[in-house]
Amino acid sequence: MKEDYYDILGISKNATAAEIKKAYRKKAIEHHPDKNPGDPKAEGMFKKAAEAYEVLSDPNKKARYDQYGHQAFDGAGGFSGGGMNMEDIFSQFGDIFGGGGGGFSGFSGFGGGGQRRMKGSNLRIRVVLTLEEVANGVEKKIKVKRKKLAHGTTYKTCSTCHGSGQIMRITNTILGRMQTSSPCNTCGGSGQIIDKKPANADADGMLLTEETVSIKIPAGVVDGMQLKVSGKGNEAPGNGIPGDLLVAIEEKVHETLQREGDNLHYDLYVSFSEAALGASKEIDTVSGKVRIKIEEGVQSGKILRLRNKGIPSINGYGTGDLLVHINVWTPKTLSKEQKDFFEKMANDSNFQPKPQLEDKSFFEKVKDMFS
Repeated sequence: MKEDYYDILGISKNATAAEIKKAYRKKAIEHHPDKNPGDPKAEGMFKKAAEAYEVLSDPNKKARYDQYGHQAFDGAGGFSGGGMNMEDIFSQFGDIFGGGGGGFSGFSGFGGGGQRRMKGSNLRIRVVLTLEEVANGVEKKIKVKRKKLAHGTTYKTCSTCHGSGQIMRITNTILGRMQTSSPCNTCGGSGQIIDKKPANADADGMLLTEETVSIKIPAGVVDGMQLKVSGKGNEAPGNGIPGDLLVAIEEKVHETLQREGDNLHYDLYVSFSEAALGASKEIDTVSGKVRIKIEEGVQSGKILRLRNKGIPSINGYGTGDLLVHINVWTPKTLSKEQKDFFEKMANDSNFQPKPQLEDKSFFEKVKDMFS
């Protein structure tokens, strides 16, 4: 089980944005690879802290995490809210450390003065799922247009930064001569520029190609949730790393079932005769049709609960229920024979309403549903 992001940073769920940033900086400095050379445990903690900060520093991601936990970002088939490498961390959060190029003052290496690997841009797609696919999980094969490095593209050392990826500047201040560094504008900090490329490639040596991506979507996803397939975005020039494919979930409206969290609702209409005599009725579920028994004398508004016939929890907390709402259908027109029958029964004591304590009101039933 993955460690809680709040525990990793040592903060409470009510921490402010400033407190989250401060806690991350403290952890990053403590476990920075330059401060702990050759220590895999420190490097692991450094990555964990960056992953936690990536989520908790973003209000939208934080809200999803608070509601769904790690399942909001982790799932089957390569979805990940973390999985960050060092280049990701220093390119995204370098400013946290206070150095002009993303490094620590006094430390060298990843962020301070060397090349940085470019990351390709992310791609976004929307996947529409049926309620059955949401309930059972599904693998989708989607055609995605993404930029890939053209075959035959070669690179050479950047003549501006001479392969360092950084431009050093010395300025005179009242405190003396100060040296600062920033990513090279010519190569974007990669230390390389295009040498040769095919005629049909763009200025960065990339080609737009169509690729079929297999996406395994876990059961229990929620409409509006965004999942990530690492490395399936646009590729980056040179020795860069590809971006990610962001998958937005859209849930298709079901004809007969309505979703409410992990529970499902079904409106079942029965006739006077079926309500009085009892019946066997076939209803829809996300795993196919099932037959249920309607007891004789059932009242309109009664709710039958079918355990574990709803949607699996995205957090792994079991499966919701299917709530069947009984509605006794009153015919709008009657034949003369039918009218005669009901007129005879108008004063029959057996046809007079006699609600018992167990016959709860509509509002009590709704209250029970959510309790």
